[in-house]
Amino acid sequence: MASQDWFDKDFYKVLGVSKDVSDAELKKTYRKLARKYHPDSNPGDAKAEAKFKEISEANSVLSDPESRKEYDQMRAMGSGMPRFTAGGQNGGFEDVFGGMFGGGGGQRTSYQAAGFEDIFGSMFGNGGFGQSSGGFRGAGGPTKGRDLTASTTLDFVTAIKGDTARLQASGGKPISVRIPAGVADGQKIRLKGKGEPSPDGGAPGDLTLTVTVRKHPVFERDGLNLRVDVPVTFTEATLGATIEVPTLDGDPVKLRIAPGTPSGRVLRVKGRGVTTPKGTGDLLAEVVIAVPSHLTADAKDLLEKFAKAMPAEDPRAELIAKAKG
Repeated sequence: MASQDWFDKDFYKVLGVSKDVSDAELKKTYRKLARKYHPDSNPGDAKAEAKFKEISEANSVLSDPESRKEYDQMRAMGSGMPRFTAGGQNGGFEDVFGGMFGGGGGQRTSYQAAGFEDIFGSMFGNGGFGQSSGGFRGAGGPTKGRDLTASTTLDFVTAIKGDTARLQASGGKPISVRIPAGVADGQKIRLKGKGEPSPDGGAPGDLTLTVTVRKHPVFERDGLNLRVDVPVTFTEATLGATIEVPTLDGDPVKLRIAPGTPSGRVLRVKGRGVTTPKGTGDLLAEVVIAVPSHLTADAKDLLEKFAKAMPAEDPRAELIAKAKG
């Protein structure tokens, strides 16, 4: 799952959290940032969109225990070692490893942390990197096939429910991979044994698949929950009503709107969110008061009578007082 560019990215700094942040605090921080920088909240803002992708990538790595452990190991290893570069336009780890093991400098691959340990262990006497778990084993031993990276774009429903995707690797034959239910936008999936075969009988490499999820016209994902804005008339919000709310499965559910419900109140439908091995979320329906754009003469007359019958209150008085204080 690791990528060489992890050496240059401080995911903790991106999310503004410490390296010992708890899972709960990490989740809370990510949700706050995701709402702030989500493209839907910042239409046309390229910087906000770039920031949203950046925090999504950071969260996808740090929220997964295995990925976070691997990231921390790679960052610790990188902070105490010189950076490797090679001549040519694409200097870096790829060129060094390509030159060592016969790979072309122009071919892009991603190497796992275990692969780095094995290579450095064989070169420098296995000093300080821990026990190797695969990859290059030194003279006379089989080599692990090279790891590959790929990307795919899924529609919103497919990402939530899971599906089988067919990928075309560069210079290789098409492969079918299973996309797990509940995969998120920007998430990286490690597929063991789906990389390049070993040239000398060793284990095949792995494939790291980065998933992009298309937006849905109605629903928005919030962790394991799904959010939807539900228009409610002024009369329904004032007097109370039973309304229908759409679900991702297609069949609407009925919700009770209590009398005096304000715009912005969130109603919860248990168990109708995203289902993953970590749990199942809820459907969060946010009430949005729909103001009529056209009134008949009779309706306007009745509304004016209603306004006169209401107490002379200023709903903004408290807001203005707080602003001054």
